[in-house]
Amino acid sequence: MLAVSSKCVRVPRAFAQSKRALHDLSVLPSGKPAIQYGPPGRSASTGHTATVFGCTSFLGRYLVAKLAKAGTHVVIPYRDEDEKRLLRVTGDLGQITSMEWDLRRPDQIEECLRHSDIVYNLVGREYETKNFTYYDVHAKGAEAIASIAAQAGVDRFVHVSHLNAAKDSPSEFYRSKAAGEELVKEAFPNATIVRPASMFGYEDRLLNNMAFWPIWWKLNDMKTKVRPAHVLDVAQALANTIQMPAFPGTFNLPGPSTLTYEYLLTLVSTITYNPPSSAPVVPKSIALALAKAAQLAWWPMLSPDEVIRRYIDDVDVPGDWDKFGVIPDEIEEHAITYLRRYRSADNFSRPVVFPASRETSSYDPVS
Repeated sequence: MLAVSSKCVRVPRAFAQSKRALHDLSVLPSGKPAIQYGPPGRSASTGHTATVFGCTSFLGRYLVAKLAKAGTHVVIPYRDEDEKRLLRVTGDLGQITSMEWDLRRPDQIEECLRHSDIVYNLVGREYETKNFTYYDVHAKGAEAIASIAAQAGVDRFVHVSHLNAAKDSPSEFYRSKAAGEELVKEAFPNATIVRPASMFGYEDRLLNNMAFWPIWWKLNDMKTKVRPAHVLDVAQALANTIQMPAFPGTFNLPGPSTLTYEYLLTLVSTITYNPPSSAPVVPKSIALALAKAAQLAWWPMLSPDEVIRRYIDDVDVPGDWDKFGVIPDEIEEHAITYLRRYRSADNFSRPVVFPASRETSSYDPVS
């Protein structure tokens, strides 16, 4: 009886899913059809195929998860087998295709994107290595991916830069980002260039780093102004582009508020219930000397360019979140989620009271 009953239930579902409507079919600019089927969700299909270069990065993991959850077939180029394993479960069976690649191998890049109708370039480095400089990754690498995507007939190309990208920036990191934008525009004229600010999230290099090494965030007397954005908001904005008509141009995605390092350090102290750091403010010359000496270690440490970036304010430009259909969240709404783990066992469940005003950070943690 149970076997007969289950079969009777599945028959009408099979017939219902086989039906197609005109709105399920869309023709891409390249002439390729994109056919949707199934209810919205990870077991459905949007009919799109996306390649996410830089998929194992902080932002890339969330972007792949959001694309796969919506039913998009995602190709994830990887360099390290261990780093890409967690992405296999972000989509249903057969939705995630992993392919090994190298930034200096055009044939591997072409193999990763030749079946895709949209390509995301999230490749970037926070520090230079003996094999890759900032310019190699952010400029030459971005140009290679964009030019190969154009030659392969890819419909959409989304390039992720940085809010502070500028040709005349004192930071080589920001200069290379600006150079990458120009090269991408030349190789793929209809590219969508997205400029997010520094992002916060569970594995970020902002809140977590402040909890571990507050001394390096005291540079510039903690007066540097930043506009942190939630990584989930940025990932959602990028994921929304797959269902939007192509729109070339450069779009800024800063956080909704401008905050100082002083405010953020106090916020971290308030949530973790750890006393504010008593470490002194390190002069810029000494910080640069220590950062240069730290490059002798084989593991990544604070680089000289990161020291320079700690003295650069985020640019004051309006955000373009509305074009992507996203309303960004304030950092206070999510900080406790990412910082509660730094509390002691005695203080883990205590409530948090945020400061009444962002103009000052001279307040005491909740007692």
